[in-house]
Amino acid sequence: MTTENLSPHSRIEPGILYFGTPVVLLSTRNEDGSPNLAPMSSAFWLGWRGMLGLGARSQTAANLVREREVVLNLPDESLAAAVDALALTTGRDPVPDGKAARGYRHVADKFGRAGLTPVPSETVAPPRAAECPVAMEAVVEAAHPLADDDPEQRGGITVFEVRIQRVLVHDAIRMAGSDRRIDPDRWRPLLMSFQELYGLGGRLRPSALAGIPEDVYRGPDIARSRTATAAVGRP
Repeated sequence: MTTENLSPHSRIEPGILYFGTPVVLLSTRNEDGSPNLAPMSSAFWLGWRGMLGLGARSQTAANLVREREVVLNLPDESLAAAVDALALTTGRDPVPDGKAARGYRHVADKFGRAGLTPVPSETVAPPRAAECPVAMEAVVEAAHPLADDDPEQRGGITVFEVRIQRVLVHDAIRMAGSDRRIDPDRWRPLLMSFQELYGLGGRLRPSALAGIPEDVYRGPDIARSRTATAAVGRP
């Protein structure tokens, strides 16, 4: 293979590395028993375990530490507007300084704000969002600090390991003739790519989060990357 017709790489330093992940609406229970609903996309799954990256000072993180239960609601493309209605909102009161500087405001009724319907879960206290085609009820098994090696970032982000206890889906996305599979041709996940909402096709709509400059999210790991040396002799 020759490289003469290939585009060369060039170095950039993006403020965030959100190359496209599914949007998740996390429903948790507040200290007073009311539900909280928060959009996020720093999530991935292995088997029936999930890893959720959250700001350690967020209301959702506080709820997960205290209650150790959560529902991972997965919206589809049709719910882009509902998800965007939750952007720049927080259940935390008062609003943390970092979020206030980015334009966040406190909203107590997140389900109402998004126009979504809370319905009782089967195995956990937080409710599911009825309109989301997928809901995964889960419990927290562990919490891991992220970037704990860096004094500037230490304590700012927590990665929660959750164990899925129940997967519930709309019949419309189930594979015909199967009692355990999702039909990928029917499931149209909502994706976040560099602060914009996408489906599996083109961009669906501008995201309210796009009003926050990407550089706001730039962290010290970018500067640290500049001192990384080439892996000499590594296979």
